[in-house]
Amino acid sequence: MDTLSQLLDGVHARGALLTQSILSPPWSLRFTSGAALSTATMLRGRAWITPSSGDPVMIDAGDIAIIRGPAPYTIADEPTSSAHRVMTVADYCAETATRRTDDRSRPRPRTCGVTGHGDAVLLSGAYEGEAGISERLLGELPPVLVVAESDGRNPLLDIISREILRDRSGQQAVLDRLLDLMLIATLRAWFDRPQRHAPSWYRTGDDTTVGRALRLLHERPAESWTVSGLAARLGASRAGLARRFTAEVGEPPMAYLAGMRVALAADLLRDTDLTVAAIARKVGYANAFALSAAFKRRRGMAPTEHRARFAPRTRAG
Repeated sequence: MDTLSQLLDGVHARGALLTQSILSPPWSLRFTSGAALSTATMLRGRAWITPSSGDPVMIDAGDIAIIRGPAPYTIADEPTSSAHRVMTVADYCAETATRRTDDRSRPRPRTCGVTGHGDAVLLSGAYEGEAGISERLLGELPPVLVVAESDGRNPLLDIISREILRDRSGQQAVLDRLLDLMLIATLRAWFDRPQRHAPSWYRTGDDTTVGRALRLLHERPAESWTVSGLAARLGASRAGLARRFTAEVGEPPMAYLAGMRVALAADLLRDTDLTVAAIARKVGYANAFALSAAFKRRRGMAPTEHRARFAPRTRAG
């Protein structure tokens, strides 16, 4: 299994927020759900996404955007438009609910805004909680990334745009899986772009010496690696491997391995009930003390402190 597959293997939406908004200018939506990741695409029209920090990013019809949370962000017809609706976890479609009371019409499922036609149709999705999204993956994403329709229209958009208007048994499970597929397909397309400087772990599919070294480290993080042992496994010289690895990855092999082990431990602390000692052995440390020292050196906190940050969300789920 390649590293991107490993990082995405745990992604699993549960009760994902997935809806369409039918809008006429001027319009502006402020999203405050606190989701770890959100998606946005215009089924009709264009829009501007303004993250909490950074410049506005434009998306055209068919483009798919992924927004990194949990900070709020705004989607509007123009960057200068004032927000006229706040989209929260508790209330994604307040205006539609009001219209149903006023005119006794029956709005389409998961549809916000007017019940007729608008100049713009926004399809938005949000992952509540962490949803198994690896910190290593989140750390590589900008506040907003966009895969343009010119890179090839994602056929899932047509499926999702039909499914959100249905209200059948098991519909939420269907929408959860569709959101997962759209996220995975979009991230893969983004990392595959020639102009994208992909992270080092994305190179584990390369058949170069450095690519094979990365693959071994990712496949067997708990092994007692040394530069000499790694070089011998690859049939390379120790000095040559160290030089090429540092030049191409940006840090020496063992420094890279230490960072990867701490990142793996961080995900396990968040997503499992394993003890710190068990996690230490799983990621390549002799005991809990050794992991704690490495974790604190790189993260500025003990493993137990990191786990405590996510405990309320885990128990709430």
